[in-house]
Amino acid sequence: MTRGTMTKMKMSDGAEIGVYHVAPKGARRGGLVLIMEIFGVTDHIKEVADGYADDGYEVLAPALYDREHPDFEATYSPEDIQVAIKLARVEHPFELSIKDTQTCIDALKAKGPVFITGYCYGGSVTWVAACRCDGLAAASAYYGSLIPQFANETPKCPTICHFGEHDHGIPMEGVNKVKAAHPGLHIYVYDAGHGFNSDRRTDYNEACAKQARERTLELFRANEK
Repeated sequence: MTRGTMTKMKMSDGAEIGVYHVAPKGARRGGLVLIMEIFGVTDHIKEVADGYADDGYEVLAPALYDREHPDFEATYSPEDIQVAIKLARVEHPFELSIKDTQTCIDALKAKGPVFITGYCYGGSVTWVAACRCDGLAAASAYYGSLIPQFANETPKCPTICHFGEHDHGIPMEGVNKVKAAHPGLHIYVYDAGHGFNSDRRTDYNEACAKQARERTLELFRANEK
């Protein structure tokens, strides 16, 4: 049972999209923009958001596909995966996801530091947001397939990346490209496949997910001031 609520927020183009909002437990450590996988703001994403709220973060998780496909939540069936891929790669402009992310950052920044994390599609958004958006204190990007394509861009805030060594969608040559372009960044590679953070997926790896989350929290806490 998730404990946050879906609210509507107006974005830079005037569109109102759903955003999952969950308040922090205990003392507020900062704000967190949490970017979904290609599957939408699913129960899994809400649970992940709740987990970060339990650690003291006020979380916003925008439903980025709401303009094209309101309330989209895909299953892991082959049919749904194809719909999600089409949304991510064809129907929904990637640049709009960056703008929506900036709107969420702006909504949180008056209260303190703002962090970002994201998974799969959200990992790509997290990386580009770290490079282009204003107001971020730190970023943690999980297995974004577009990150190697944007390796020529440089994050404006402390940033870490997490990749699976056995991720068929992100060959290690792409990961190595990111490492070569940013030797000062922590680019972590795990003995896992794509989606290792999600307990809904066949590539879920509990140990790797736990270690990546610990590294993410360590990064955030080091950049709270």
